[in-house]
Amino acid sequence: GIEGVLEAYHHSLRRVQLYGPTNFAPVVNYVARSAAEVLDGSQYFVLLIITDGVISDMAQTKEAIVNVSPL
Repeated sequence: GIEGVLEAYHHSLRRVQLYGPTNFAPVVNYVARSAAEVLDGSQYFVLLIITDGVISDMAQTKEAIVNVSPL
């Protein structure tokens, strides 16, 4: 549930250091491949994107999110 997502978020913040370049499109596409394997609705996937606002591949990231949104 949402509590688990928030717990994972808070846990991650204590363990990662953000730095660039920031390329999200490969991560979006990787998670999408996993989600595409589960089409019966028995699982759901949450991809939390944390950024300082400087995304190096913004056009590719937008395109990836739009393309995988049906999943």
